[in-house]
Amino acid sequence: MAPGLPTAMDRPHFIGIGGAGMSGIAKILAQRGAKVAGSDARESATAESLRTLGATVHIGHDAAHLASDATSVVVSSAIRADNPELARATELGIPVVHRSDALASLMEGLRPIAVAGTHGKTTTTSMLAVTLSTLGLDPSYAIGGDLDAPGSNALHGEGDIFVAEADESDRSFHKYAPEVAIVLNVELDHHANYASMDEIYESFETFAGKIVPGGTLVIAADQEGAVELTKRVRELGELKVVTYGESEGSDLRIHKITARGLTSEVTVILNGKFLTFTVSVPGRHYAHNAVAALAAGIALGIPAHNLASALGSYTGVKRRLQLKGEAAGVQVIDSYAHHPTEMTADLEAMRSSAGGSRLLVLFQPHLFSRTQELGKEMGQSLALADASVVLDIYPAREDPIPGITSALIIDAAVAAGADVRAVHDKAEAPAVIAGMTRPGDLVLTMGAGDVTDLGPQILAELSK
Repeated sequence: MAPGLPTAMDRPHFIGIGGAGMSGIAKILAQRGAKVAGSDARESATAESLRTLGATVHIGHDAAHLASDATSVVVSSAIRADNPELARATELGIPVVHRSDALASLMEGLRPIAVAGTHGKTTTTSMLAVTLSTLGLDPSYAIGGDLDAPGSNALHGEGDIFVAEADESDRSFHKYAPEVAIVLNVELDHHANYASMDEIYESFETFAGKIVPGGTLVIAADQEGAVELTKRVRELGELKVVTYGESEGSDLRIHKITARGLTSEVTVILNGKFLTFTVSVPGRHYAHNAVAALAAGIALGIPAHNLASALGSYTGVKRRLQLKGEAAGVQVIDSYAHHPTEMTADLEAMRSSAGGSRLLVLFQPHLFSRTQELGKEMGQSLALADASVVLDIYPAREDPIPGITSALIIDAAVAAGADVRAVHDKAEAPAVIAGMTRPGDLVLTMGAGDVTDLGPQILAELSK
């Protein structure tokens, strides 16, 4: 049986309860019997799914929303110090708990798998959750995206395994003590919190150092940053390290990846024997994620052939190359990619499955700081598309940076030979990109902001 409620979590109040990470923790606590409450900026399907579990969800932020008998207030790094509910918690002396501490407390007494890396965390975590569930192991999990319905980003299971994303963006993944840790890749991102690759390496080293004695680090063998981290970690001592990838020296070596439309067939070499399985998402990037999940399951002692068979039951996660629909012979697909490496991986994946079809992209940059540092590389990635439309920057938690606009990306894309245009009014974008299409095309909405909302509008325009 999984453990009960952590200390101070029987009546928690979540500020920003509708967020992917926050809602998952709230959902698990509600399923464990906590009296969950919280607030969010707007109404959503996630808020409604929490209400069905008995949670109280307020819309808007107001000091009056915080009950005086709350045992804790849970916040993420995105919550500003002047939030009225946070200020009220201070007045009442209610403990304020960071999201990562709340998640860490849910893992206590279980066998945690923590999935880290600059890209691919949500996909790999969801692959593990689905695979372990298919095998009847009833894991608990907390994912940064929904599997197949709003609210499916987390579950309290009765098994002894807990699978969770480990967020490096604010160093909160240092709070976890996993039995198995996965590092998919190590790249410079989150420029507001990391000034250099050395800081990134130090942060990931700290994360690896949190693995419990006898635990395992599963790490990519093909990605430059992961290879460097492996060298550094091996100098720390007795930690068991398992590498995976296409490189000759990989402990779990990928022998072949065969694209089959929107799926891939993957063959690995394990202990000198070939093992083949199907992944129901396209592209080499996602095949590598599946092999990382396979390696983590093996590290827990689960037979490899059982894991390989169950991995085939994974059919994707929302916003990770998710088919939104088809109209007028045009398929519309949604991608969460917002870092150049992710953008390139998803565009190459769609290229491999598109055949002779054209690929059109509606891209929304995410964060001013990321655009400032990586705008050129984003533009170069867009050159993989036949044509692109670029929206204004989605600010999320950031204030504007003078001189930093989508023009940085567009100029780089043009220099790389891309066919690209700017649309500053988001409301006009669906009609613009629908007007660019012809039957047989693929349209990819891409970015971590609210560009995902435009997919249905594009389909509506195509249907006219």
